[in-house]
Amino acid sequence: MNKNNTGTYLFIALMVGFAGMLYLNGGTLNQAPNVSIHTLKGETITVASLKGKPALITFWATDCPGCIKEIPHLKALFADYASKGVSIIAVAMKHDRPDHVIAMTKEKELPYTIALDPMGKIAKAFGNVRLTPTTFLLAPDSSIAMQKLGAFNEKSLRQQIDNLLTNS
Repeated sequence: MNKNNTGTYLFIALMVGFAGMLYLNGGTLNQAPNVSIHTLKGETITVASLKGKPALITFWATDCPGCIKEIPHLKALFADYASKGVSIIAVAMKHDRPDHVIAMTKEKELPYTIALDPMGKIAKAFGNVRLTPTTFLLAPDSSIAMQKLGAFNEKSLRQQIDNLLTNS
């Protein structure tokens, strides 16, 4: 192999690795996109309207075991932080049937905001989220304070939320 071919192969390998990283974790964002989120209650929330307080946006699916396992943690976070102005929005993935989302919302008595993403626009705006659960903690300035693929650690998440509330 000559030096020119080695450089080309290295470049291709790096690009394939980068593309794989984006596919698996949806990429990493620094700032939350200002998208509109349509809730099951018929409300429209813009991400910009969440500015000023921390917010948690989690992408989930009714057929995702990890997502179901996180529900008690999300309910506990809602119970402790909603009164402090922290929003929690769970966005159902586009493949999730709305009737399944509605049924699980009722069955599990989910107190936080549930949204549908039937066209996948919200997931795409958040770095092309493909895997669930994927959770974003937004700082009061709408920057991404945390992005977590897979189940989050509740204790660690509480510490991060407390820090954001203290410093806002």
